[in-house]
Amino acid sequence: MALWLVRAGKFAEHEQRFFEDNRIYLTWDALTKTNLAIATDYAAIKALMLEHYPNEPVKRVINWSGQVWAFALGMKLGDWVIVPKKHSGTIAIGEVHGGYEFDPTAPVMYRHYRKVQWLNTDVPRSAFDQDLLYSFGAFLTICEIKRNDAEKRVRAMGKKGWGGVPLTPPSAMAIEQANGLATEEVDVDLEEVGRDAIAKVINQKFKGHGMARLVEAILKAQGFTTYLSPEGPDKGVDILAAGGAFGFDRPRICVQVKSGDAPSDRPEFTQLIGAMQGVSADQGLFVSWSGFKATVLKELPTQFFKVRIWNRDDLIEQLLDNYDKIDQDIRAELPLKRIWTVANPEE
Repeated sequence: MALWLVRAGKFAEHEQRFFEDNRIYLTWDALTKTNLAIATDYAAIKALMLEHYPNEPVKRVINWSGQVWAFALGMKLGDWVIVPKKHSGTIAIGEVHGGYEFDPTAPVMYRHYRKVQWLNTDVPRSAFDQDLLYSFGAFLTICEIKRNDAEKRVRAMGKKGWGGVPLTPPSAMAIEQANGLATEEVDVDLEEVGRDAIAKVINQKFKGHGMARLVEAILKAQGFTTYLSPEGPDKGVDILAAGGAFGFDRPRICVQVKSGDAPSDRPEFTQLIGAMQGVSADQGLFVSWSGFKATVLKELPTQFFKVRIWNRDDLIEQLLDNYDKIDQDIRAELPLKRIWTVANPEE
């Protein structure tokens, strides 16, 4: 058995279809008229890719060929797939239940697919060890995750109900640390890896009420005057924020912050809506460190002019954008430095 990373598009634009259809899709634009079943090995896949992408650099086409081969021929029934979810900030895990299929009548980007049974669509990123998150940060759209017995460890998580920390093999980790190894066989998204490292520190130092304190610091850096509820039951009001030196200007924002290990669900979202009315807030901000269930995401269109949500990645993005203006005490607890590196070319 194997463990595969599959991304739902560069900007997660195909994410909804993955989960609504119980499928994973191969969304290479120039392959929409080609049934890949005619290819029986990697060489045949590579020939097809060179034919369909004659103007692309050969090295890039070879890279793509490996990913297309993985989808059409490499995956087997019973293999598991990892799909990072951009919109909720969580990770979905499924089991491959079907071979490669091609439907020429489907919308052009959804003609190549495999059927998948989703085992858990909202596993918090914090449930995974840092080395696994590093592997999940591969730039490739599709690749096999092999490093450090990843497949065995993720399956062990499933047996524990996804709530436990995966089984880290000390011997493998020790060998890698001794040899200075840091990457899979493919390039990784260093920005994503960096965010995972920042997330680990935040999770350690700002759990519980500390998360609300961090969010308040970000809002203050953005120019809001704030009120932070004391630790304890808050009835959906963790922070109040408004413009002006005294906080009398608009917008008036009611903020709810969840730092737990489970994605937030619709009842918590509804609680925020009620809390907004109770304090006469104009808008609401719902911050959930472990992301949001689909029940929350479905509510967003109807609440577009009233509520915004931040998952883990959104919070970190706001932190980085405002870090230079954040209170010195917070920066002392969370020391960061800016690092410039060459952007990874698309190959």
